[in-house]
Amino acid sequence: MKGLRRLRLLVPLLLSFLIICGGCSSFPLHIKNQSDYDYAFIFMTDMHLQPEKSGVEGFRQAIKKANEMNPAFVITGGDLIMDALGQSYERADLLYTLYSDTIKEINVPVYNTLGNHELFGLYFHSGVDPTHPEYGKKMYQKRIGDRYYSFNHRGWHFMILDSVSETEDKQYKGFVGPEQMEWIQNDLLKVNKNTPIVISVHIPLITAINQFQPLPFPVKESTTVTANAREVLDLFEDHNLKLVLQGHLHYLEDIYIGGIHFITGGSVCGRWWEGPYNGLEEGFIVVYVTGSEFAWEYIDYGWNTGSKIY
Repeated sequence: MKGLRRLRLLVPLLLSFLIICGGCSSFPLHIKNQSDYDYAFIFMTDMHLQPEKSGVEGFRQAIKKANEMNPAFVITGGDLIMDALGQSYERADLLYTLYSDTIKEINVPVYNTLGNHELFGLYFHSGVDPTHPEYGKKMYQKRIGDRYYSFNHRGWHFMILDSVSETEDKQYKGFVGPEQMEWIQNDLLKVNKNTPIVISVHIPLITAINQFQPLPFPVKESTTVTANAREVLDLFEDHNLKLVLQGHLHYLEDIYIGGIHFITGGSVCGRWWEGPYNGLEEGFIVVYVTGSEFAWEYIDYGWNTGSKIY
């Protein structure tokens, strides 16, 4: 990551490209069979699991396709459930239980990432008191696991980060807090500087979406990108950060800048289980790793529903 400090987050289109895939099923690759790579893993994000709109059936079809691809593991990119932000305890409990039960159908280890919709009772209209023992991120920590952690696989280092922060007015924004920043620094002390590193976050560190196309709902920029992304990336300056996997936007995006791929992974649920989102079919990313390099493609897992909107 030489020279990262000279880069500016406001110029993401430099040495980059944005893919919005409408009708296509994958990114072009030269991967023909399993002998062409050492191992593969899957990044599936924004499931927004719910019992309505055939969400469970759709997610199970995505899981079936993922299992057929025989990955080494699966990383999820957040927004695992439809919503806990503005819901009662009973509804949030139902959704978390539904996700925990359904994700067991994946045949390999699953490494989850926290999304903004996992925060329980944050919105005023939820009626949830902040003193509730599972308020905010505590429900995720109790039901799913740690907000940030790392693991190694065949010479690569993977870091699952929490890029969602609560605001004083009971909203959320993209931000990595100081406690986690210190943890990142300490974790990197144990990583050889040549080791390839992959990060998973929910709210993107870098995205071109705000320059490419206005989002179809009014949002502050801080809810679509991590405000202190540069400070986060500066921590990796002397390390071999290869790939940042991102969710949240329901777009398929690959920005290559400073030697790093920032891939926003579309969404498993598409338009929240109402069909493709802006022409992008419901799907997930598969990453093929060979040595210290990788290739990737977007998999349309074939979900069809009578409620699809084109």
